[in-house]
Amino acid sequence: MDDGYYSYTKQWFGRLAPVYWIFDRVVAGVRRRVVDVTNARLGSRILDVATGTGEQAFAFAQREYEVVGVDISKDMLRIANEHNEYPNVTFRVADAANMPFEDDYFDVSCISFTLHDMPFSIRENILKEMTRVTSPRGTIIIVDYAVPANTIIRKLFFRIASLGETKYFPEFVRAVLRSDFMEQLKNVGIRIEAEILVLGGFGRILRGINRKDCVE
Repeated sequence: MDDGYYSYTKQWFGRLAPVYWIFDRVVAGVRRRVVDVTNARLGSRILDVATGTGEQAFAFAQREYEVVGVDISKDMLRIANEHNEYPNVTFRVADAANMPFEDDYFDVSCISFTLHDMPFSIRENILKEMTRVTSPRGTIIIVDYAVPANTIIRKLFFRIASLGETKYFPEFVRAVLRSDFMEQLKNVGIRIEAEILVLGGFGRILRGINRKDCVE
């Protein structure tokens, strides 16, 4: 059961799309850092999952990679297409939990600031799809919030972040605190090899290797 996830998410991001540029400005430096951390070889095929307004896809495109961005929000993709100045980027409306791509098609898959906006079951399905469409031992990049260790700062962070996040955000924070999220990545075949803190420690970039062949 998706508990209305799809209708809820489309409505939420439909309302958010016109002002999403504010968040994009805040994390612009993170987008560029993600490309640096990925360090993909020239000509790599890169999938940007839940691409939103396409800013992460554009950051990859600037390095001359072949990029495909997918999202379920037509409102977000309308803005992405309006801003697309790159011939090496294409956008598609697609459910990231059931993507229309062949197995092992991409060299790199990336998802940024999105996994906290979904329930556990949807998050797991999307991560499984990312491993499916990414080549064995290909790179998988996950960018999302890091939860501060300091209790007071963490409570303040949670209170402020919750004002602009979906109803699924609290569960994600609990999963990170209990290390359930890292266990979930391991269970679907993503082996994290590097963690880079960004946004003053309130965000992190996880660079993983696709080891779906090792999942028992």
